[in-house]
Amino acid sequence: EDMQHVFRGVKGASDLDYVAGWYIKAAHYVRGDDRITGLLDNLPDMPKPPRERVKMAFVSTNSITQGEQVSLLWAELLRRGGRIHFAHRTFRWSNEARGQAAVHCVIVGFALFDIPKKRLFEYADLASEPHEIAVDNITPYLAPGPNIIIKKRQTPICNVPVMRYGNKPSDDGNFILDDEEKKALLKKEPGAARFVRPYMGSEDFINSKKRWCLWLKDVSPRELRDMPEVLARVERVRDFRLKSSAAPTRKTADTPALFFYISQPDTDYLVIPEVSSERRQFIPIGYASKNVICSNTNYLIPEASLYILGMLCSTMHMAWVRHVCGRLKSDYRYTGSMVYNNFPWPGEPTEKQRSTIEQAAQAVLDARAAHPDASLADLYDPVAMPPDLRRAHQALDKAVDAAYAGAGFKPAPTKSDAERVAFLFELYHKYTSMLPAPEAPKRRKKK
Repeated sequence: EDMQHVFRGVKGASDLDYVAGWYIKAAHYVRGDDRITGLLDNLPDMPKPPRERVKMAFVSTNSITQGEQVSLLWAELLRRGGRIHFAHRTFRWSNEARGQAAVHCVIVGFALFDIPKKRLFEYADLASEPHEIAVDNITPYLAPGPNIIIKKRQTPICNVPVMRYGNKPSDDGNFILDDEEKKALLKKEPGAARFVRPYMGSEDFINSKKRWCLWLKDVSPRELRDMPEVLARVERVRDFRLKSSAAPTRKTADTPALFFYISQPDTDYLVIPEVSSERRQFIPIGYASKNVICSNTNYLIPEASLYILGMLCSTMHMAWVRHVCGRLKSDYRYTGSMVYNNFPWPGEPTEKQRSTIEQAAQAVLDARAAHPDASLADLYDPVAMPPDLRRAHQALDKAVDAAYAGAGFKPAPTKSDAERVAFLFELYHKYTSMLPAPEAPKRRKKK
């Protein structure tokens, strides 16, 4: 209620971190909003500049500079004339308390007027001392570049395959089986074997865990009735969905043998985990068989080429991810609509450049395969990452950077995330300015 009151009808404001409300309150105060109590006016012996020249700064959770929160908070502040004067990018908050939680913070100094030069403080790692750089502008993502805000898109801005959300069961756990549950079910009903498929969420994919699911997409009514144990699970799914407060979930109670949402491709596909640790330099991305049912905690791309894999496994893409994606605590929370659909790919790479990226991507897969006993979590641990896999990624980065050279990128292994993101935002602006304007919704005629 506080957030809705302060943001005055901004759609989605309740999804913002609470600190965002203080940014807007500060802007209200500076503009002389009569509805804001002038607490600062009552401070004794405080030099008071004209309100329009007041500068403000907050220590904040870093999530307000990432993902969808940027489009909610900073679109409002920019509209009011807000400009960032200085910022500290993400660092780890620490204190002397015992058992302290890992909190990742930013510091943002801003005002409702602009200045020609800004100060941006970067951290080599979350616990190091900051390094200051002078920039012409600081974006809401706390990177150098123009004030561009990324919003959700239903389709990619570039000519690349569509990314899908994985299959969502909405089953109260009745379709999902571990090894013991699978054995117990098949012991009672051997005929259910052909309807049991491998099931893979993001944690299963990253940690090489095995789970199973009942995939009843092609089951006939007679087959279902001949499997009383399976039928009982389907009946429990129906009851669970009928009790839901969400109308779409209640509607799928009419088809209780099916997953709530089905996106499983008929071909092998590329897997992108929705949630992955921020400690990793790269999100573990790889291929899965069409026989493995992909959970809704992953995204998938059917029939994705090695070129697609190589681009998504690159440092260039990861720089974009770190700035644009949302976060679950401090972990990356990848989304197709925010990250993938807005990612600016190389404009027109030559056949040689594409081929080089594909060969480098295959070398990454080969380096992983050389360690068959290691999970992706093992392989991409920042300390335990094998040297051959690290070299394969370095070669891949070199190939990807070369493909962007035609768009004005100057490849160099020392390029920082901020420099990469500044370039990608300029490219994003160029691409989106050439897209047709979205059609206005048609007004319904009154009867």
